[in-house]
Amino acid sequence: MPRPSVRDVADRAGVSVGTVSHVLNHPERVAQSTRDRVRAAIDELGFVRSETARRLRHGGSSLVGVLVHDISNPFFTEAARGIEDRLREDGHVPMLGSTDSDPERERDLMSLLAGMDVRGVIVTPSASTLDNLAVLAGRGIRVVLMDHPPLSAELSTVSGDDVAGARAAAAHLIELGHRRIGFVNGPLTVRQAVDRRDGVITALTEANLDPAEALTEIEAVSAGQGFTADAGAVGAAALLGGEPRPTALICANDQIAIGAMREVRRRGLRIPEDVAIVGYDDVSVAAELITPLTSVRQPMREMGAAAADMLLSNDGTIRHITFPPRLIVRESTVGRRPRS
Repeated sequence: MPRPSVRDVADRAGVSVGTVSHVLNHPERVAQSTRDRVRAAIDELGFVRSETARRLRHGGSSLVGVLVHDISNPFFTEAARGIEDRLREDGHVPMLGSTDSDPERERDLMSLLAGMDVRGVIVTPSASTLDNLAVLAGRGIRVVLMDHPPLSAELSTVSGDDVAGARAAAAHLIELGHRRIGFVNGPLTVRQAVDRRDGVITALTEANLDPAEALTEIEAVSAGQGFTADAGAVGAAALLGGEPRPTALICANDQIAIGAMREVRRRGLRIPEDVAIVGYDDVSVAAELITPLTSVRQPMREMGAAAADMLLSNDGTIRHITFPPRLIVRESTVGRRPRS
């Protein structure tokens, strides 16, 4: 049985083929009663529009590549939702991929997307250089960097101020009296890890504390992965096993912080009385933990939506947006406070 065509839909609805086309592509140009009649015919016939035909008529793809470090990380999950919501407004669909912060895997995924002639790619680069973007630039595919500061005058970017966020986290602990701080970081091959380390060191220096004495740090990795709860547990174990033991831990993201909390409790230590803990990103679960987590909040969904908006813009303007972070103080650093 042949697939229903636009002509079949038009005949069933009693309208012209042009009217059906308007309903599919520019519904705002068609009266509501006519739109309802055409859509009822589409449902009755089981009509499915041909994406290939649409591309031949209008040019370009409705697919947008989205490459992040790890889509299972709640930060990127929330950002991806912001991207999806914005793309859907313009009839586009995201294709998500995780690079695992591996430049080789990132390059392979970019090559795959380039071969599909996607409308564009939103990417959180896996390394500080942008060499892998050449495969997209060679095909004229537009790129927006997400969760990354400007590195090129030719690329729009959306980022958070990671230096300022980590600086606020460390300053908070210093204000509480901590002078032996551990930093459970991700791999320093990742830009966010470098910037957050810089922020911690800045806060210590501003407080007239020598980072060489006040700070112990580790690049936490487990099973080849950083920025995970298991990596956080491994990193926290290494720092807490040293002498003198840190009285507070700053974690490069909330996943690492969750793993660190697990290790602190495994050792029979109390949070925050024995070890205070600060995370980064303020994912939705942070406030729901047994001990609610103090964390640096980033507006993840808004960042994703802004990246998608930049990609869809056709004015050729290169833009850079930096979202300011905000420290959200909870019980993992200040303990249970009396209700007012």
